[in-house]
Amino acid sequence: MKPILLITPPFTQLNTPYPATAYLKGFFNTKNIESTQMDLGIDVILALFSREGLLSIFNQIDSSESLSENACRIFSLKGEYITTIDAVITFLQGKNPSLARQIVTSGFLPEASRFANFHEDEEAVNWAFGTMGMQDKAKHLATLYLEDLSDFIVECIDENFGFSRYAERLGRSANSFNELYTYLQKTPTFIDRITLQILEDKIQLVEPQLVCFSVPFPGNLYSAFRCAQYIKNRFPTIKIAMGGGFPNTELRDLKDIRVFEFFDFITLDDGELPLELLYYYTQSNNPNLPLKRTFLIKENQLIYQNDAIQVDYKQSKVGTPDYSDLLLDQYISVIEVANPMHSLWSDGRWNKLTMAHGCYWGKCTFCDISLDYIKVYEPIHAKILVDRMEALIQQTGETGFHFVDEAAPPVLMREVALEILRRKLIVTWWTNIRFEKSFTADLCMLLKLSGCIAVSGGLEVASDRLLALIKKGVTVEQVANVTKNFTESGIMVHAYLMYGYPTQTVQETVDALEMVRQLFELGIVQSGFWHQFAMTAHSPVGMNPDEFGVVPNYKEISFANNDVQFKDKTGIDHDKFSFGLKKSLFNYMHGIGFDFELQEWFDFKIPKTKIPFNFIETVIQQDSKFSTKPASKIVWIGSSPSVKSYVKTKKGNSWEMLELVFYSKTLTVSCHFEKEKGEWLLEKLEELTLTNPKLTTFSELKTDFERFFEDFELFWYSKYMIQLRAIGLLSL
Repeated sequence: MKPILLITPPFTQLNTPYPATAYLKGFFNTKNIESTQMDLGIDVILALFSREGLLSIFNQIDSSESLSENACRIFSLKGEYITTIDAVITFLQGKNPSLARQIVTSGFLPEASRFANFHEDEEAVNWAFGTMGMQDKAKHLATLYLEDLSDFIVECIDENFGFSRYAERLGRSANSFNELYTYLQKTPTFIDRITLQILEDKIQLVEPQLVCFSVPFPGNLYSAFRCAQYIKNRFPTIKIAMGGGFPNTELRDLKDIRVFEFFDFITLDDGELPLELLYYYTQSNNPNLPLKRTFLIKENQLIYQNDAIQVDYKQSKVGTPDYSDLLLDQYISVIEVANPMHSLWSDGRWNKLTMAHGCYWGKCTFCDISLDYIKVYEPIHAKILVDRMEALIQQTGETGFHFVDEAAPPVLMREVALEILRRKLIVTWWTNIRFEKSFTADLCMLLKLSGCIAVSGGLEVASDRLLALIKKGVTVEQVANVTKNFTESGIMVHAYLMYGYPTQTVQETVDALEMVRQLFELGIVQSGFWHQFAMTAHSPVGMNPDEFGVVPNYKEISFANNDVQFKDKTGIDHDKFSFGLKKSLFNYMHGIGFDFELQEWFDFKIPKTKIPFNFIETVIQQDSKFSTKPASKIVWIGSSPSVKSYVKTKKGNSWEMLELVFYSKTLTVSCHFEKEKGEWLLEKLEELTLTNPKLTTFSELKTDFERFFEDFELFWYSKYMIQLRAIGLLSL
């Protein structure tokens, strides 16, 4: 028996577990409170996409029913799907790599509508995967195969199904609980029945006293309620709680008492202390024990109890996430889009961590900056972070990390990278950032050397006027230079893009698309995603709509309160841009369509762009190699050189020289210095290595140089020193 069962309800990701329950289990470990966890979503997916699952799905279909042409094709090929499904899932779990050679050969997988675009764009796909990228190409084809089956399930079995969400419409903008409540009175669906059977088996095995559902997204909400309903009916003595991203943002104004027919408690914001107190509360017969940020029913009244005097735990005290109990070897890696950066979200197993709680910027006007998960900023010390990385490697066997920060702080990224290099860890990591000017070429090189492979960040609207209105704190020119620095260091870049921000004009939308086209054509951004602006109740726009030229359509709130319907006073229909923006971006991510006029992406008239065709190219050509801040930390991460002395003679004068030959992993650099300066440099390079606990600043290095010689800048920016800066002499 384990007193606490932590559950992520269906569905989040196929390739890696959502980390909330692992964080909570890690915290409970520090308190010696026993708990276990499960990702119910991956359990259900594996049950559905199996030989037995497909047999059951196809047996639900009456062959006399009127099916679409695509569904009819899949149903007719059901034998092929049933025969191949287990092998394909095993391949996507990384356990059967030799199957790739069959998958990439036409005729092994049954094909339906999802393969149409593949065959139309086969040249682009071959460009993306190359002639030897067989494993990834096979993953892409196997993903299309699963998506065909998903389309069949949506049409014939359950319209609410989705790989990363379920019945999302019931949770999105659900100001009233009525629709969801009514739906929960219906007979459980085919997918519900699979879900509830797996849940039943787990509860019988674990015998928990408290079940905690972590609900990160609207697409997890319905399943959480359905599971809670089942537990209430089947195991009435078990107490049930809900927390996570959805209640944290959407259920802060909860008033509907019917919700507590399903849940006993709903907690808000950081879950560690509220759940610890809830555990003691449920273990006790004392209803007067304090609670933290918790909704519950007392004396038939819905109350919000927040009377605990304890403050939330510091991030250094919450423990290392614990992924035990989760089926780490059974997650499946998929590649939906033939783009290396885009695939990171669905391909590969990533240990998820955060560098800091909250956002160090906390000013963007579209963001929920009034809520704790954004506004309470608390970084974690680099040594603690890397300790946690090592602990997770030991536990999971995986060396890949996704830091899921709102925006990872550049200074902390630098310290983490230095700590990784000091410990000589071989890890692979990526994270979300702001396109800060702090991300210099040298910092990007350091991050790359520590294992960073990609960053994602918000360009939002590629318009300086709108970026200022958003309070993004960046300009298009700055973003272009930062993305160039990342790309040139070998780090991929994904840009989050926005359209329909209040007061955005049609001309600004077109000009933003042209900026994006140039960024992709120059290869300094590799992936992106357009989303339409949504006004949330907890953002500056939502709280002060008049300041942003929007008219909100407020509704009475008894359940969820986040997305707010509104009208932009400009009267522009931003919806109509959606298809053209996304189609153009899909092509740009595949390296095609750059020579198309922007008008070709739209079926309505748009104005010509006012952005010069070479705007981005011009702004990234500025050279910053000859500028170093006095406080910059100077680090040498290269190897010791071979040294040779020789005498140089010119016009009858002779002097001693040193030749220093440096070897990097890919380059050989030969530098020649006067003997005294060469010896000074050798001594300093030894001091500048990572083994030295105190890093030397540029100003300190300059002062030391000028104790013996003149004009440090002339030496620092000389040809040979610039060559050294390219192989590991970094200014950070």
